[in-house]
Amino acid sequence: MDCGRARELNLDGLRERLSAATKAELQAHLSTCVRCRAHAEAERVLGEVLESLPQHAAPLALKRRLAESWPSIETGTLPRRAWAPRWAALATAAAALVLVVAGSTSLLVEQRAALAQLEGESINDHLRVLEGAPLARVTGGLHEVKPWFGGKLDFAPAVHFAGSDDFPLEGGAVEPFLDRRAAVFVYKRRLHTASLFVVPSEGLAFPPELRTQTVRGFHVALWQEEGQGYALVSDLDLQELLELQSQIASR
Repeated sequence: MDCGRARELNLDGLRERLSAATKAELQAHLSTCVRCRAHAEAERVLGEVLESLPQHAAPLALKRRLAESWPSIETGTLPRRAWAPRWAALATAAAALVLVVAGSTSLLVEQRAALAQLEGESINDHLRVLEGAPLARVTGGLHEVKPWFGGKLDFAPAVHFAGSDDFPLEGGAVEPFLDRRAAVFVYKRRLHTASLFVVPSEGLAFPPELRTQTVRGFHVALWQEEGQGYALVSDLDLQELLELQSQIASR
């Protein structure tokens, strides 16, 4: 399958309208083509944004203007000079409305793409932590971990949760996170690992309020506070992850 055909089929693939054989062929192409995979992700994000947009009935005043401008059934079509100015005005208004909606949709798509980037980076870095690949790491509690970050980061991570019997703190690490370094706090829950990444939030799309998303089987919680962004990732049950997040965010 070539790139042109793959991009034609992306939307049908997202809507589950492809046969099993065509879907498998499309997935095989996407697995090897970075550009088409990015195109498919953009289609998915745009679809999510469009579905989330509020839908409203046309205002009554607009309906009346349309009714007044429509040719009368009794008299037939109106003279061109009678209806042309009205339709020209309506066309101008419609064009302006389209521009406003397009601008809003574009902004929402950009915001969703920025959040998706944070979610993807958080999961990839969590997997690196599980594989033992951070730049540097330390074991111990909060009083060992926080001083250890000195000289390794250009900020002091504002984390005060020292762990508990339910969520013991196993240690910390330093990990690349997009264009900066993150402080990593590693918590445990039975056999599960939860990674907390803390970075300066400036220039990144951390939401002002808690946002959770499930991506690739992992739950990701994003939020920011006092100039620092927080990303908590784990395969824990979402309710347990939220319980841990509430303890981390609590002052």
